[in-house]
Order: sequence, then structure tokens, then C-alpha cells
Amino acid sequence: MSREEHPLAQAIKPLLDAVGATAVSPAEARPDDVLLEWEEQPAVAVRLPGLESALDRLLGEVRRQFGGVELTTLDRASKQRVVAQLEERGAFTIRHGVETVAAALGVSRFTVYNYLNRQQANGKDS
Repeated sequence: MSREEHPLAQAIKPLLDAVGATAVSPAEARPDDVLLEWEEQPAVAVRLPGLESALDRLLGEVRRQFGGVELTTLDRASKQRVVAQLEERGAFTIRHGVETVAAALGVSRFTVYNYLNRQQANGKDS
């Protein structure tokens, strides 16, 4: 976007940051960008991120929620909460999600699956 951002671009910036999207001028819009209008005129184009970076963004957000520490330093209960949060956000629907999360937590894939199974078992008891 140019130095004089459209008010709509300024208003949606927190949302774009949260989902990893970027705002571009309508003149720079690609066919796969989402063009937003303001008073029936193109105001800003939203460029959505690819899925390849989605899991990295989710891990970054969880890391921030846990005080910015490396996830490998968390205790077992905290790692289980991380896995539960990532499961709620769909992290394990992404290809190699379990492997990526296991590496970020410093545990094995087997451990991540155990955390997921424990979570599902606790959910059935509730």
C-alpha cells in the first residue's frame, strides 16, 4: 500500500496481521486477491497467505500466548495445552502438521498423538 493508506486498510490491519494476510493497492491486485470496496470504489486488495505458512503462524501465536518462550522449554502440561489449542485451530489438518508440531515442542510424533488421544478421551468423559 502507498503512504496514504485508505481508511479501510488501516481499519483491517489488525485482522490482516492476525491471519497473516497483507494489504495491497487495488492496482497491484492479482486475480486471487480479495478486492474490498468502499463507497462502491475499489479501496484495498487483500492478499491471503498460502497454507504453507499457516502452521508457522499458528505456532508463533501459541508461542506468544505462552510468553514468547521456546515451546521446547514448556513443561508437559503446557505442551498438552499447546497441542489442544493447535487441534482446535486445525493445525493437524495441514500436511505434516504432527511432525512440525512435534519438532516445535521437542517431542516425538508418538507423544503428540498421545496428547491428542488423551484430549479426545477427556472430551468423551465430559
